[in-house]
Amino acid sequence: MNDIAIMQGRLLPPIDGRIQAFPAMLWRNEFANAKKANISCIEWIFEKPNQHLNPLSSNVGIKSLHNLTNKSGVGIRSICADYYMEELLIDSDGNVRSEAVNHLNWLIDQAAKLSVIYIVLPFVDLSSLNTVAHKHSLVSLMQSLGPRAAVRNIELHLETDLHPTIFSSILKSINHRSIKANFDIGNSAALGYDPTEELKLLTPFLGSVHVKDRILGGNSVPLGVGNADFPTCFKLICRAGFKRHFVLQVARGKDGDEIELAIQNRKFVEQQLSNQTKW
Repeated sequence: MNDIAIMQGRLLPPIDGRIQAFPAMLWRNEFANAKKANISCIEWIFEKPNQHLNPLSSNVGIKSLHNLTNKSGVGIRSICADYYMEELLIDSDGNVRSEAVNHLNWLIDQAAKLSVIYIVLPFVDLSSLNTVAHKHSLVSLMQSLGPRAAVRNIELHLETDLHPTIFSSILKSINHRSIKANFDIGNSAALGYDPTEELKLLTPFLGSVHVKDRILGGNSVPLGVGNADFPTCFKLICRAGFKRHFVLQVARGKDGDEIELAIQNRKFVEQQLSNQTKW
């Protein structure tokens, strides 16, 4: 059965009311909490706020991460690079920003010092690809980054809000084994996309999956409460032969028991996966 991972910070109290943030003061605690929740790995967040406190920023910090993963048995196999939600890789006019690209090359090198498989690059919200120029720049940028990432054995996974027909066309144009799609179950539901159509187009490029639930056109909600069609999504993802970890990126709890909520969410995903073996 696929491992269950969790987005960093989901095993700790929210920071300043944010649903997702790097827990600069408490990140060490999350390894023990993940072990208690029987979570196999953490998707690490690298964002602009407190970047100097992120252990990914230095070799000393990376050594600390190695020590904690060895001690806890909780791995770091993926990075969510929210940094590029603020420091855009492609600006509002559709131009590639060399400073941000240089930073991403540095982050690839840092990720390669850990057991990281992939880095998720979010092109949503403020970093959405809204124009033809954005899309052309993305293709050329990823074609240039793909070989460098491959040398480091790192994949770059694109998370977008594009219609699946457009997104799959972009991935075909990029045509590099190190550039893949991130599929977010909740975001897809919020956008009103048909998961059967979307996954038919994206599974040839599928590299990673974020598990959340959202209301159509609305925010994140507890798993099973929103518009996400989990049975269809898990059926199609599993039939496509996806063997990697699923990352819990779920709505935050209200009672403050983050570990118990993580356990409940892990069991929800495990049940979805178990259902696939019955057919």
